[in-house]
Amino acid sequence: MRRRTFALATAAATALLSAAALPATAQPPAQAAAARPGVTEGSVSAADLLAKVTNCSQISNGKYRTDEETPATVPVCGKKGAVFWKADMDIDCDGQVTAKCNKDTDPWFQPETRWNQSNGKPLNAEKLPYVVVPSVSGIWNFESAGIKGGGIVAIIYKDKVEYAVVGDSGPEKIIGEASYAAAKGLGIDPDPATGGAESGVTYILFKNSQASPIESHSDAVSRGDALAKKFLQEN
Repeated sequence: MRRRTFALATAAATALLSAAALPATAQPPAQAAAARPGVTEGSVSAADLLAKVTNCSQISNGKYRTDEETPATVPVCGKKGAVFWKADMDIDCDGQVTAKCNKDTDPWFQPETRWNQSNGKPLNAEKLPYVVVPSVSGIWNFESAGIKGGGIVAIIYKDKVEYAVVGDSGPEKIIGEASYAAAKGLGIDPDPATGGAESGVTYILFKNSQASPIESHSDAVSRGDALAKKFLQEN
């Protein structure tokens, strides 16, 4: 639940310029971490999923921005049994206070998430892969589309697939955000202040699905793999 500003873009640009000035053996830790390969979960390949979302049948009433200062270019698209969008990935560190996610590491940190764990505590962004959905607005109502808290999401980045849950909500007009753990698993720099991916991230949200409990990543992977296979068969 954050509002990205031009200050973030400035900070990221500064970091990139600094990194470029260093030899390959002296890259900053954040960039080195981003270069490490991520994970591929389940038995469905990124290529097979991406082949099913090449065309967009827009279901949103308008389009979303990826950041406050960018134009609205991202529609929410409909498929049988799912919705999807293609955007960037900003890093959400909201929820439980951890070593990687706190007010010192994240300028936008908030100690709560829209949906909580089964014990009532906020989600743990450092440990749990989750996706942020735009808050309900005239552009799109995720609830009416069959998307709920704890719903299963397949996130695809390059040749990697990671399963996550719907765990938080964000600004009404911005899209493209996921937790620290989600970014790390995909090999994306998870730093909440300067990390993320500028583009190339696909989010497929399966309708009327739910991990049980919401904090169980293993359950999300198991259900996600089955839903992904069904998605390929039906589309």
